[in-house]
Formats: sequence, structure tokens, C-alpha cells
Amino acid sequence: MLLCANFNELELALLLHIDTALEQASVFLSYDGEIITLKQSTEQKNHASFIQVAIKELLAEAKETLQNINAISVVNGPGSYTGLRVGLATAKGICYAINKPLITLNTLELMALSLINNSNKIVANNENNLPILFCPLIDARRMEVFTALYNVNLQALIPPTAMVLNEQSFEAELKNNTIIFNGNGYLKLKQVLNNINAIFTSVNYNYSTIITAAENKYTQSNFADIAYSEPFYIKEFYSTDHHKK
Repeated sequence: MLLCANFNELELALLLHIDTALEQASVFLSYDGEIITLKQSTEQKNHASFIQVAIKELLAEAKETLQNINAISVVNGPGSYTGLRVGLATAKGICYAINKPLITLNTLELMALSLINNSNKIVANNENNLPILFCPLIDARRMEVFTALYNVNLQALIPPTAMVLNEQSFEAELKNNTIIFNGNGYLKLKQVLNNINAIFTSVNYNYSTIITAAENKYTQSNFADIAYSEPFYIKEFYSTDHHKK
């Protein structure tokens, strides 16, 4: 059961955003599509200790209280096993405490959305005029990645999955499409894939991408079930710290 009321009548929202899915953790406040204040950490092992302190500092700097927040968004995976647990647990705890809705965001969709928004720049000299598809790649162990394949409408042609990369990866899709790859796993594919229809870019999702996705869900009252929401791991024991264990 959701703990929230219907917020459809509200056009503007004060949102708290939590992203601990990958290497860099960030928490920030936004209002009407703009960042108010931001805290971030690049020390992945310290995401758990960082997040609570950062939220308190955000609220103090913005002179806001948790009670004034309309909803909490969290990047809910796939990604780091520990990071996802920390982020969602924090978001759910705040939602329960202040009786506000939870918005969960898919990491791969955010990555693909960033590609879609920047596709004109990335393929400015696209000479083959093929349809363009978008493929985020999140680093996993060895040659494995978490990935999905999307069209320009963010429809999943290949749903989120774990994939071991090789020289035949996406071979069928690349025959009739240009595919733009991004994410912290794209270098793995670039090492083994030699195809003129493959484009590799470091463009990735940012705070603006998160805000846009979260506000879209907020205005549609597309909220997650706080009681039953779980991190979207794809594979249960994945962690971007796996090579250090």
C-alpha cells in the first residue's frame, strides 16, 4: 500500500534525489526542474556513511525540512549491490518518516535517455542514415555487463539483462541500425567489437536527466510501492567493488 496522497494537482515539486547506484554517489534537491543544492562523493566504499550526513547538509543549506519535500527519487539499479541497498533503504526510510511518495528510476533507462537527448550531437555526421538505437553498458565482472537496448522512444528492444560480451555481441542489431553505446562498461565492448555501425561515447546521465525522469513520474503519480520495492540487481551479488574483494 502506498503511503501517499494523489499529487496530480501539483505542478511544481520539491524533490530529494538519491543516486548511489554506481561509482559516484550524489544527493540533491530540485525544484521546478532546477537543482537547489548538491552533495556528492567519489568514494564508493563510503556511500553508506556519506548519504545521511549529505542529506542533513543539503536541507540546512537550502533552509528546508524533510516535511516540505514532495517526493523522494532514487536510482534503483542495476548497479552496485551495496550502493543500491544503501540508496533504496535511505529513500524508503525517509518516505515512511514523512509520509511522502517514492520514485524509483532505472539506471539503464537514465543512461539511454542521456543518449537520446544528445543523439544529434553524437551522430552529427551520421552518413549511413540508419535508424539509431541506444545501448547503455554497466560494468560487471570480467567481460560481463548489465545492458539493454532502446529505441528513440525509450522502448526496450532488449530488456535489461546480464550479458557476456564478445565479437558477436549485438551483431544482428548492428546490421540494420546504428547503435550508440555508453556507460562504464563500453570500453569492454569497444575492445572486441569492430563494426562501422557502432558508436561509443562517454556521454552519461547527469542530474538533469534524473530530475526530468523523476518529475515525469511525479506528475503522473507513478510512484513505487514503498513496502515492496526492492533494488533492481539483475544479478543478486553484483558489486562494482568485486575486483577488490
